[in-house]
Order: sequence, then structure tokens, then C-alpha cells
Amino acid sequence: MRLLPVQVSPVSASIRYFGRWDTTDRSDYVSYWSGAYLKTAFSGRHVKLRLREVADLFVSIDGGPNVPYRQVKGVVNLTPVPLSGGDHSLRVATGSEWTSIHFQGLILDVAARTLTPLVSPDTIEFIGDSITAGYSDSMNGLSSYAWLTAERLGVEHEQIAASGICLSSTAPSCSGMDTQFFKLQTLQYPDSPLWDTRRDIPDTVVINLGTNDYNHGQTAEAFELSYLAFIQNLRQRYPNTPIYVLRTFSGYMELPTRAAVYMLNASGDRNVFYVDTTGWLTPNSSDFNDGIHPSDSGQNKVAFYLSAILQHRHAGEV
Repeated sequence: MRLLPVQVSPVSASIRYFGRWDTTDRSDYVSYWSGAYLKTAFSGRHVKLRLREVADLFVSIDGGPNVPYRQVKGVVNLTPVPLSGGDHSLRVATGSEWTSIHFQGLILDVAARTLTPLVSPDTIEFIGDSITAGYSDSMNGLSSYAWLTAERLGVEHEQIAASGICLSSTAPSCSGMDTQFFKLQTLQYPDSPLWDTRRDIPDTVVINLGTNDYNHGQTAEAFELSYLAFIQNLRQRYPNTPIYVLRTFSGYMELPTRAAVYMLNASGDRNVFYVDTTGWLTPNSSDFNDGIHPSDSGQNKVAFYLSAILQHRHAGEV
């Protein structure tokens, strides 16, 4: 009797998912938003992915570098060079906000098995625009300060971020995160279903919005009101989660951002914090790819400063 490779379904309890995934079809889990990823562990010397649709991926085995797989589909061999015997860890991530992972499972060696992966009990949710999505950076979402900050802290992470998005839906000719955040999918999907925020309550939230509101001509007064309403909506869903509100790295909408946080503090919510990012990045320097988007090195600088703040505030526990 010929033994066959082990087929692992997406529903396996040994696979953990981070970010927003549509799990409606138990044979095809679909990721949305930048930086979504899965983690698992397995025995044996080989592992393959099964993908229903074309995707751009970054794969890390045993904590190694993020290896890019461009425009792959079907059965994707992740171990053309066999691994050493024993147990191994696996992380599969999508860097770009424009691509999804249609994950149909894993293929392992004969008699191999999946194992419970090592994951942090803590998760940071980052909410932002193209800067948080890693637009123009080498690995997109994986080069973003959001991914890098969480990795520095050793915690899991989610990036709910989209290029071109404003905070406020009332900004002229701009879609707002104040509504899109509460949906499963990105702006590419105008009929996106709502996201059940009860599925995944983060331990920390970091928000970086306002650059596009400024560029679209939103008034400071309207922006402040939108920020107040957005954080209040988040608070209804995350009653005990610390929320960190960043000054945009170029200083756009700095005053209304700070005012919104202070107003929330004055009204009794002391678990919202304004983070002054002044001086973190230098304008017209190699910190930026252009006038707005941080370079890889700029993103690393932000991660250095932000991780120190989060670690200090929570005495090492995010």
C-alpha cells in the first residue's frame, strides 16, 4: 500500500490566523488587508502550500528571513531544498494590501503532522493609511513600522491600513477609515460585509491617520470631530484596550489630533494616549521615499521609537 503525503485543511487547530480572514468557506480561507499572516508548526522535511488564486507571499521557516514568492498559485513548494529532520515553524504573510491569500491548506511528508505554533498571547492592531500599509517600501506591509514594531516587541499584529484612505468619511472625495475599519475587506470591495470585531479584540491599538484628510482639504474642526467619533466607536467594541494616537509623521492635522485625544481624556477615557512623533523622521532626507512615505530605514526608525514607548508604558507587556 502506497502511503500518501499528509493533507492539512485550513480549519486545522494547529494553524493560527492573524489579520482579517474570511473563514466562511472551510476549504478556502481568504485574507484581506496588508500584513495578514498565518502561523503553524510541522514535522518532517518538506512543506507545500495550496493556493486557489494567484498571490504574492512572504514565507519564513524556522524564524528565518521572509522569502518572497511572486505570482504563485496552486501547489507551491516551500522547501525545494529539504529541511533537516525534526519540527519546524512556518509563517506565511501577504505584504501588499492589493493581494489576498486564498489558502486551501498544506501538504506535508508522509506520516508528518502539524503542531501547535508558538504565538504571543498579545496582539497589536494598527490602523492607518499607505504609511502603515508600507506603500513604496521593499516588502510593503512587512517593511512598515507596524509590522516592525510588533516584531520588536515579540507580539502578534494586524494592519488595517489602505493607501489613500482618510480618517473621515466627510473629507472631500475620500473614503474614510471611520467606516471602512468596521468591514471585512478593503476599499477594493465596495460591497464588503461587516467585520465582527468580537472575533479578535486586540491588547493594544495604534492609529496613524490624517495625512490624506489634510491633502483632501478636510477642515481641522471636522477632522477633530471625526477622530472623536471614531475612537468612541472603537471604545464601544474594545472597552479596555489602550489606544495610542500618533501625530502624523509629517505633522499634518497635528493640532486637531491632539485636541481629540485630550478631549477624550477630559471626558473620562484615560486609556487613550497621544504620541508626539516630532523628530522621529527628518524631512527631505533618506527617511522618506518621497515627501510623505517613509523609506525602509525611516520605517525602522519609527519602529524603534514606537516600540520603546509601548514597552515602557506597559512595563514590557503590550
